[in-house]
Amino acid sequence: MIAAEDTALLLLAAGRSSRFLGQNSKLDAMLDGRPLGLHVVETLAPIPFRARLAIVKRSSIDYTEHGYVAVENEDPVGDMASSLRLGVRQAAAAQPLALMIVLADMPRVSADHIQRLLAVASGSHAIVASTDGQTPRPPAIFGRAIFPKLEALTGDAGAREVIMRGHHVRATADELIDVDTREQLQSLH
Repeated sequence: MIAAEDTALLLLAAGRSSRFLGQNSKLDAMLDGRPLGLHVVETLAPIPFRARLAIVKRSSIDYTEHGYVAVENEDPVGDMASSLRLGVRQAAAAQPLALMIVLADMPRVSADHIQRLLAVASGSHAIVASTDGQTPRPPAIFGRAIFPKLEALTGDAGAREVIMRGHHVRATADELIDVDTREQLQSLH
């Protein structure tokens, strides 16, 4: 088990929202009376992570009000992995044993699932990801020995290949929904 106190939380909130037509950032869209990008933040608030970082771009949400260090992604490459690389570099300053990566557009992730991921993670080479039984995905934990691999990633696949080699903790498909379109958001109401 890697304790939350030894883990940095990295919230990826700098997506392009390209499939969420008509709005600058899907994270600002309302779901159940609050912005989509705050659901996972509020769910994870009671967990005592060593550090909380949010990689941001266009959202109007001020993550610093929720205890995060907000880091703007100004990477001209613009690939999905740029936020991950930036976040890993920033998180290393807190000297965590592990890094928990969560997407800001996953409003149904539970604190219980995050605790299950932490309970399974062990050692500096830990790779633990979520799965609905078919596809491994975030939230995911990476031990500190994996940080150089994450910093070397490029392109739009993110950490997909690294996650495939790890341990997978099952959650329901509903809990792991990643909102990319207005239709997906509407289905959650």
